[in-house]
Amino acid sequence: MSIRILLVDDHKIMRDGLRALIEKEDAMEVVGEAQDGRQALKFVGEHAPDVVILDIGMPGLNGIETAGKIAAGHPCTKIIGLSMHSDRRFVSEMLKAGASGYMLKDCAFEELILAIRAVIADQIYLSPSIAGVVLEDYVNHLAGSDAAARSTLTHREREVLQLLAEGKSTKEIALVLDVSGKTVETHRRHIMSKLNVYSVAELTKYAVREGLTSLEP
Repeated sequence: MSIRILLVDDHKIMRDGLRALIEKEDAMEVVGEAQDGRQALKFVGEHAPDVVILDIGMPGLNGIETAGKIAAGHPCTKIIGLSMHSDRRFVSEMLKAGASGYMLKDCAFEELILAIRAVIADQIYLSPSIAGVVLEDYVNHLAGSDAAARSTLTHREREVLQLLAEGKSTKEIALVLDVSGKTVETHRRHIMSKLNVYSVAELTKYAVREGLTSLEP
């Protein structure tokens, strides 16, 4: 039986390249693609793929938040984070969200195949170049301080913060989240109060620093 894989990345050229390489492998098939976190959640809910290869720096709903929602609703689906970032914030938050693997985008394709087979076997797979980062993080008990944004804000507040940082208006955020503009403004006030930050510029800096968005084009 083939391993059924969903590719999630906001760059089509990346998805096309991964699909072409994966489909050359025996017992692996790409069953779907998504360009953002919300599309990914919809696909996982409808098709329950075995593995989701998930870009971290996506607009709208980043890979960390997407991974958390997939892990909570579909624990049998394995998640591999794929990123340009080796920073411990991204690595530790992705693993805590429920990912079983974390790969850097500059890794060799053969490494990704190893990661897919590892997570299907209920193992954790990390790119060798970041394994030391994760080990150091746990040894020094840094995960708690690095997760300040996620322990302070609710899931919905983190979603609103990301969208604010990405330049979305109150009306646009309300449309994306299917809530009223008044609800968005309430979340915004709560976020600013909790973080003691009172400008969009400072909110944006905070969101980038804490890994909620990378603001990649």
